Amino acid sequence: MFAAPLTDDVELRPLNPWHAEEFLANLDRSREHISPWVSPSFVAADLDAARHVLQRYADRWARDDGGIWGIWSGGTLVGGVLLVSLSTASGVCEAGCWLEPTAVGRGLVTRAVERVIDWAFVERGLHRVEWRTNAGNVRSIAVARRLGMRRDGVLREVLPGPQGRVDLEIWSVLAPEWRARRAGVPS
Repeated sequence: MFAAPLTDDVELRPLNPWHAEEFLANLDRSREHISPWVSPSFVAADLDAARHVLQRYADRWARDDGGIWGIWSGGTLVGGVLLVSLSTASGVCEAGCWLEPTAVGRGLVTRAVERVIDWAFVERGLHRVEWRTNAGNVRSIAVARRLGMRRDGVLREVLPGPQGRVDLEIWSVLAPEWRARRAGVPS
């Protein structure tokens, strides 16, 4: 089984449909915290819906156009990272994340996304990793900055939200920038 350590007691590993009960429990602990920031179709409300979300990503993995990994802290699923999309033809993928409140502030998402970006550039030979976030999601924007991403722009009022339309920020990092950053070359 694949598992990548993020800290002494936290690891990143694939999140599969058979994890649906754990995933639903994580979403139940996270629901209020992540609902303003993630797609409603991701925040499953029951076991069948949780299984469907994970199956959707398992199918994407099988088609080579996405994937999902869980972050386990002390054996408990506390969040995860995903490739919302992946296109080897264009060399572009979009990364995303979610995390329950008890795990916030420990750098887990940043470490996990670093692993996924490394995989996308080194193993898959992609050229660009995108990070799309609600313009009001300061934590997500901070992750993009910590990852060395650049803000490409804003899609104004592109998404419906509970208080009206929402701006979406697009951030990205390119493979040469990532390699230079990992090698310690100043940008």
